[in-house]
Formats: sequence, structure tokens, C-alpha cells
Amino acid sequence: MSSRSILAASVAGVLLAGCASGGGGAPGAGSPAADGMHWVASWGAAQLVPEGQNALPAEQWRDATLRQVVRVSAGGDSVRVRLSNAFGTAPLAIDAASLALSAGPGQAALRPGSVRALRFGGSAAVTIPAGAEYLSDPVRLAHAAGADLAISLHFAAEPARQTGHPGARATSFVARGEQTMAPDLADAARVTRWYQIAGVEVLAAPATHAVVAIGDSITDGYGVDPDTNARWTDHLATRLRASGMAGVSVVNAGIGGGRMLRDGLGPNLAARFERDVVQRPGATHAIVMIGVNDFGVPHRAGEDSPAARRQLLEDLEQAQRQIVQRAHAAGICVLGATVTPYAGSGYYKPGPENEQDRQDFNRWIRTSGTFDGVVDFDAALRDPARPDYLRKEFDNDGLHPSAAGYRAMGQAVPLDALRGCRHAPAGRT
Repeated sequence: MSSRSILAASVAGVLLAGCASGGGGAPGAGSPAADGMHWVASWGAAQLVPEGQNALPAEQWRDATLRQVVRVSAGGDSVRVRLSNAFGTAPLAIDAASLALSAGPGQAALRPGSVRALRFGGSAAVTIPAGAEYLSDPVRLAHAAGADLAISLHFAAEPARQTGHPGARATSFVARGEQTMAPDLADAARVTRWYQIAGVEVLAAPATHAVVAIGDSITDGYGVDPDTNARWTDHLATRLRASGMAGVSVVNAGIGGGRMLRDGLGPNLAARFERDVVQRPGATHAIVMIGVNDFGVPHRAGEDSPAARRQLLEDLEQAQRQIVQRAHAAGICVLGATVTPYAGSGYYKPGPENEQDRQDFNRWIRTSGTFDGVVDFDAALRDPARPDYLRKEFDNDGLHPSAAGYRAMGQAVPLDALRGCRHAPAGRT
């Protein structure tokens, strides 16, 4: 059996156990099937193998508590946490875990009285097989949309191979000993990465659903200062709440350096689409923004001959069609996002041929009818006088948006396209 099959079977087993227990460790939560409530992804991160400086040193795992702060986008009373050993090569042992309201981004302190011990089938400890993701039992923890939650995990030893998300843009804390229930972590080491956590899910009303944004470093938020929550997806979540659409959560599944067709720092998007989008509970919409690294890497390597460029465009379009078919089969609508300008990139240094490819690909996204909707990030960020460049105020480094650029991207998403999905099966929005 492949690691992907093992992962799916493991998650399915936990989900079935949760259905049988009628809410597990959340007394009074009610049965989702009985009262129409259902689990919805409220926060998430795409998983990959942290390498080099992105890996946490082995000694920092040994008899250590790792406290990680995440901002959820849906409020509720009953919560569960998804832990990941997706890229582990051996079972991962977690000795204790907790969930609490954080005192705020960049802080190891917890809100007084909010810490809850996490259980797994009633046990304080859990061992997650290689390639699998496990869900905690639900716990009661009332919180608002946009709250910061702290996930604390205790490890006796380092993973055989780490699973995580280097582009956290959030401070995590590492302290000695079993301190998962501690109100603060004195003298903790600080890192700006997430490890072994894949999602936070909330028990929500029937109309609540999730939008998953999947893409590369622009979705991951390259250039965003740690603990500011200023990615374009953060701006979108804030905008949804301000518009009265608090029942729509936003999950960021971006990976820096990500490509559609080939692996980069993490798996290619076509390969990770099921885990990062389809398997998110309550997901009804995906926003797919990908392509700049598919164009840029071959050019930088001198491999973009005319024939190779033509094939690349065909392969990108085919991959997008495949993703949309898989999403529709799961009741998920897909919004295609145009690729933003990058002529000013000193890293890729694209030429006229690369710009023509970007224009052709964007034209296909806008007009092919493949998608259920379009998010025109290109139109939102390009310089009207030089459409192959980002507008000055939206430009960070010629490739990635500035803080103002990310804000403009959050404003460019058509909210009406996120209200419902014509592909949704019975019981989903």
C-alpha cells in the first residue's frame, strides 16, 4: 500500500471513530449527523520535509515541548487538531498535547483558564504511523473567528524524518520538559516554522464551509513579517468576516517554491491536491494560483527551448483540468487565479518569450471555461504602463508582492464566488 493510501486509511479510521463516539471528548457537542453540525477546516498548512536550516535540530526535540501558535478563521465551541507524520519514515510518538487560547501572536503565554489537554481515543499519548495524519478527540474551547490558538506537543525524541511547514511566518517555541499545560514557557527557544501540525477543525453549523488557497510562495506569504498574519489569505479571511460571511473559513495551502508539475521544496501541486484540498473537512472551494516557478525554473536553468515551452503550457493546462475534475468529484468548486507579473525578478530574469507564456496561460485561465470562477490577481497587481511588471507600490522584489500587494490580492477575490458551489453534494453548501 502506498504512503498516500496509508494516510487516507488512517484519517478515515479516526473519522469513523469520531462518528461512532458522537463527539468524543467534547461533552454536549452533539452528533454531527444528528443535528446537522459538521467539521470544517479552520486553519491548515501544507506539509513537506523540512531540510537544512528549516529542520529543527535533533537535540531540540528530546524531552521537549513544542508550542505553536496558529490563527483560525472560523469560530466555535468544539475543536480538534490534526497532527501529521505524512513524510515520516517511522512511527512518531507524541507523549502529551494540549490546545489553548494564545495570549497573542509571537507569545508563548496562554490565556488564563483556556488550556485543554488533548486526547487520542481517550489516551494522552499517541503514536502516528509513517505517512499518516491523526485527529485528536474533540475538546470544548469556545473561541471567535480570527482567534489565535496554541498547540503544545511533548516529544521524548526527534522524528525519524520531520514533517512540517517552513513558511509559517509565525513564532513557535521550544522548551525543555513536559510543559504542555504550562501557562507560559520561560526561556523557550524561538523558531519561525511549524512542525507536525496540519490542521485545526471546528464543529460548525451546516452552512459553514472552507475555502482552500493552494499555490506557491505568493500564497505562502513570502516577505510577510512573522506574527503579522498579513498574507493575502489572511486579508481575505478578515474581509469575509467584515462582509458578514463569517461562515466561510480560509485555509492556506501554499508552499514556497511550489510548482504544478515538478517537486520543489515540497511535492508538486498535482500530487498534493488530495491531501491539501480534497481531504480538508468542509472544503467547498479551492483557489489555485500556480505557474510562476514552472515558467521561471526552466528559464533560469536554460532549458526553455521553444518546443519545451510549448509542451510546458500544454502540461500546465492539462494538470489544471485534472485538478478541476478531481475537485468536482469531491463537490469542490475551483477558482483559477492568474499568474502575477514577474519581469522585475532578479532571480528568474524572464525574457519576452516567458512573458508571452504567462500571458497565454492567463488568457487560458480567463477564457477556457475550465474553472468555476476566476481570480484575476494579474489585473489587480500589474503596472498599467508596464503590464509585465508589478505596480511599484505592490512590488517587493520583482516577483513577490509587498504588504500592500498582498492586501490588494485579498481584495481581488470575488466574494460572491465563495458563497455556494454548484458541484456540492447533498449536505454541503
